[in-house]
Amino acid sequence: MSMDFGVLLGLAYNQYVAELHEHLAERGFTDLRQTFGFALKVLAVEPHTTSRLAAKLQVTPQGAAKTVEEMVAAGYVERVPDPSDARVKMLHLTDTARALLAVAHDFHVDYERRVAAELGEDRVAALREVLTAVVARSDSPEGLARTLRQL
Repeated sequence: MSMDFGVLLGLAYNQYVAELHEHLAERGFTDLRQTFGFALKVLAVEPHTTSRLAAKLQVTPQGAAKTVEEMVAAGYVERVPDPSDARVKMLHLTDTARALLAVAHDFHVDYERRVAAELGEDRVAALREVLTAVVARSDSPEGLARTLRQL
């Protein structure tokens, strides 16, 4: 009996994230939370308020606020007054966050290259096509996937 597709996707994702975090820790990024990844990617596209970030991530405002607090404390995000309304705080990536994203990007590219070398480029291309099709099914107007395609 084969494993349920959703369980397989979840386990594969968890393994990937574990290897990514190990790679990042070896390069000095030891204070990461699993919730940081997508938030940092969204903020790399453009600064957002915490509430706008919550909408993009499709999480509660409270959940986003907790993640933002942790990212600020870790030195990855800073709150900057909006030039048009100083009461509004925009979330900006720090240089440390940009360095983290660069190291993570290199890992992503290398990981896919290693899997392709092991399993074949055609199989990895087919997997990428399937995953892209699954992600494209999102109908969220805020669309995390839509935002991340801009990267």
